[in-house]
Amino acid sequence: MKKTQSHFGRIGQIAYDGAKSENALAFKHYNPDEVVDGKTMKEHLRFSIAYWHSFRGVGSDPFGPGTIQRPWETGKDAISIAKTRMDAAFEFFTKIQSPFWCFHDRDIAPEGRSLAESNKYLDAIVAHAKQLQKATGVRLLWGTANLFSNPRFMAGASTNPDAHVFAYAAAQVKKALEVTQELGGENYVFWGGREGYETLLNTNLKREQDHFAAFLQMAVDYAKEIGFAGQFLIEPKPKEPTKHQYDFDCATCIGFLRTYNLHKHFKLNIETNHATLAGHTFQHEIEVAAAAGLLGSIDANAGDMLLGWDTDQFNTDVKELTLAMVSILKAGGLGSGGFNFDAKLRRQSTDLDDLFIAHIGGMDAYALAFKIARRILAEGKFEKFVADRYSSFDSGFGKDIEKRKIGFKELEKLVIGKLGEPTPKSGKQEYLENLLNQYVVNGA
Repeated sequence: MKKTQSHFGRIGQIAYDGAKSENALAFKHYNPDEVVDGKTMKEHLRFSIAYWHSFRGVGSDPFGPGTIQRPWETGKDAISIAKTRMDAAFEFFTKIQSPFWCFHDRDIAPEGRSLAESNKYLDAIVAHAKQLQKATGVRLLWGTANLFSNPRFMAGASTNPDAHVFAYAAAQVKKALEVTQELGGENYVFWGGREGYETLLNTNLKREQDHFAAFLQMAVDYAKEIGFAGQFLIEPKPKEPTKHQYDFDCATCIGFLRTYNLHKHFKLNIETNHATLAGHTFQHEIEVAAAAGLLGSIDANAGDMLLGWDTDQFNTDVKELTLAMVSILKAGGLGSGGFNFDAKLRRQSTDLDDLFIAHIGGMDAYALAFKIARRILAEGKFEKFVADRYSSFDSGFGKDIEKRKIGFKELEKLVIGKLGEPTPKSGKQEYLENLLNQYVVNGA
């Protein structure tokens, strides 16, 4: 493949300079080559760049058009522009030292006047991406299909009341699965952007959920047919753009998957900002997924607590990320998943430098949180406290309760007989919060 021009000029590969560095274009805590427990930090964290925000985002919001202009957005036609844009993207991936990237089908290739034309355009860009992956070593964490932007999906895709739209969405996902497989994608994500409803006055909720399940089963069947061995992921989100989405939160998704016997085929791709919109903490959603054995991958971003929509900011809250990392490490990690920066620059962040600085901040925050979490787990203070708090279930009638060897009558007899009134025991929340602060302040 011929050498392409540099789109970031003076910006070279981002290096690790250490915590005391004042260089905005250097890592302070993320050293990709640092070996921890026999694996490099790059292997542990499996960072990924979201193509849609970093290379299709223009700084627009509901109140105004885009503010960000990129020098590579030029060419004689849509395909040549898409290829130049992808050249810039892979230059960025390598300079920021991200081992993975993610995309929607319509992020990387223009939509044609028909599905056949759209597929033709997609094939041309996927061939280009395949060359770039081979040349750089950057891999595909996951692919997905955009089933929410085009007006045809205004009432949903797999939950649309029109079977014609369902069929179109199925055909689009079929192609997206094929190209994800061609690019060696390790996962495939379903985000039900409009899989929900605005009003029950015109909605058959049960029928739509049945259709959603049928759609997912078709995907499972087709993946088996073509030999796609990647992990299927569902991304929970409670609202926006629809008022109530069928993938509301992790618990809702788990209930849905188990109801339709799909839980053996899917795990959850958890986004921090979506947890906030559902009224949960990031750690809560991770724990719910992990308890069900369905923790899959992370969309690494954050929302603004003062705003009620999906702001997709880069997360630099080390305390929040430390709690998340503790739960992820306790669950055994993310497997084939990773930490995908589904985050976008602020509307006023228009310089090329800002794209690097934003990702550096996010990667450093996750790396520091990872190290602090490992220290927390190694020292075991929190785990010991929790174990002691539940120790009454480790023996005697408590153990019988957990093993379901005792019932109401026997427990009543114990309470009336020798047990009597329980003695209150402090949960020590303030002590534990202060202890967490000590870990975060002292660092790794």
